[in-house]
Amino acid sequence: MNVPTVGADDDRRITRRTVLGGVGAASLATLAGCFGGSGNGDGSESVPDPISIDEGKECDQCGMIIGNYDGPAGQSHYEDPTALEELDEDRPAQFCSSLCTYMFTFNHESEPQVSHLTDYSAVEYEVDTSTAQTTISRHLEADAFGDVTELTMVANSDVKGAMGESIVPFSDADQANEFQSEYGGDIYEHSEITQELVSSMMSGGM
Repeated sequence: MNVPTVGADDDRRITRRTVLGGVGAASLATLAGCFGGSGNGDGSESVPDPISIDEGKECDQCGMIIGNYDGPAGQSHYEDPTALEELDEDRPAQFCSSLCTYMFTFNHESEPQVSHLTDYSAVEYEVDTSTAQTTISRHLEADAFGDVTELTMVANSDVKGAMGESIVPFSDADQANEFQSEYGGDIYEHSEITQELVSSMMSGGM
C-alpha cells in the first residue's frame, strides 16, 4: 500500500483515508455466547443499540477515565445490570479499551446481551506518530461502535490504546488487513479472542 510521504512540517497525524485508501478451547466454545450478538440473522433476536460514552466516565474494569486516553473503547449491555457489583444503576458497562471490555466479560458469569467496540471502519480515524508511542484516535459517539461478533480485530500492532497493547476492531475485514499490513499485529475474529490472549496483552502493555 502506498502512503503519501509526510513532510517534516506536518504533525504526522495520519487519517484513515490516507492509510486505507478510501482462555483456551473453552473460551473459543463459549465466547460468542458470552458477548451476545445481533441474533441469528433472521431478525428473531434484538439486542440493545450502543450508546454514546461520556468522556468523564470511569472504566468499569480498571477505573481509568475513558476520555483521557486514545484507542478503542467498549460497552457491554446486560439484561440486569444491577446484578453486577460494579454497576449500581441501569446502564451498560463502559470501558476505556477493547482489552478491558473483554476482561470484564471473562471475569463475570453473567453474560451480556451484546458488547460493542469502536468500529474503525465506521469513523474517520487518525493515527498519531508524533510521539514515542503510536496511537489511534478515540471515538465515543454511539454510531462509532459495532457489535463485537461482526468485527475483525487487529491485536498486538504497533498502534497502542489505553492499556498499552490494543485490539483494534474493523467491521470491514479488508480494512483490518490493510491496517495490519501498515502497523503489524495479528488478525483475529471475535471468537478467537481468549482470556489468555487478553491477559498476556494487559500484563505486557503497561
